[in-house]
Amino acid sequence: MNFTRPEAGEMEVKAEVKDLDFYYGTNHVLKQIALPIYKNKVTALIGPSGCGKSTLLRCFNRMHDLTGNVHYRGEIILHPEGKNIIAPNTDPMEMRLRVGMVFQKPNPFPKSIFENVAYGMRLRGIKGSELSDRVENALKQSALWEETGERLKKSALELSGGQQQRLCIARTLATNPEILLLDEPTSALDPIATKKIENLIENLRENLSILIVTHNMQQAARVSNYTGFLYMGKLEDFDDTQTLFVNPKKELTESYITGRFG
Repeated sequence: MNFTRPEAGEMEVKAEVKDLDFYYGTNHVLKQIALPIYKNKVTALIGPSGCGKSTLLRCFNRMHDLTGNVHYRGEIILHPEGKNIIAPNTDPMEMRLRVGMVFQKPNPFPKSIFENVAYGMRLRGIKGSELSDRVENALKQSALWEETGERLKKSALELSGGQQQRLCIARTLATNPEILLLDEPTSALDPIATKKIENLIENLRENLSILIVTHNMQQAARVSNYTGFLYMGKLEDFDDTQTLFVNPKKELTESYITGRFG
């Protein structure tokens, strides 16, 4: 499907999916996806299990390359320089720094809170006072500094599930990504922790473009500016979130959001 751009000057496109096909071996998983990711906005991907939401998300930072036997066709253009993320000559490691990802289940390293956040920066050769300052800043960005600032040497595994997920967000933010990918980031959390993550998403979009996969349509309605509905590997609908939920273009979208299937 094609998407309709806003009026000129209204919003900036940070990334743009163009005619994307993705294959696991011979399995054609994503089919002719076209999707804009607007700068400093939250875009949600919804759809039934197995429709391709997480697969699409992982194309943005080339996570699929780690499994092998995959094939891309089309483009994912990262602006402003127009770099094609999935081009063979694009460095996947560079993309994973510029496009950070947080997974469904918190995955802190068995290290201290400080070393979890510092990990990616150490790989880039950052050290000393700059390292400490950036760890503190990332923890503040993820609304975790007040809870952990006095115990940075403690194991990250001592944190609660919600704190661990915010720590994983801090670890991702520490390398200054341009886009943040969130793959069902609250599905394993209680309502209180979920609310903290949702508040965090609202604050982070001031400086980041965010793409979130969620199985919770109420969450998509709460946190996102735009929503795409995927079904059987195709992007069936895309619009600003309020319009998509209140007045979807397609009967299939309405059937899904009203619970007739999914």
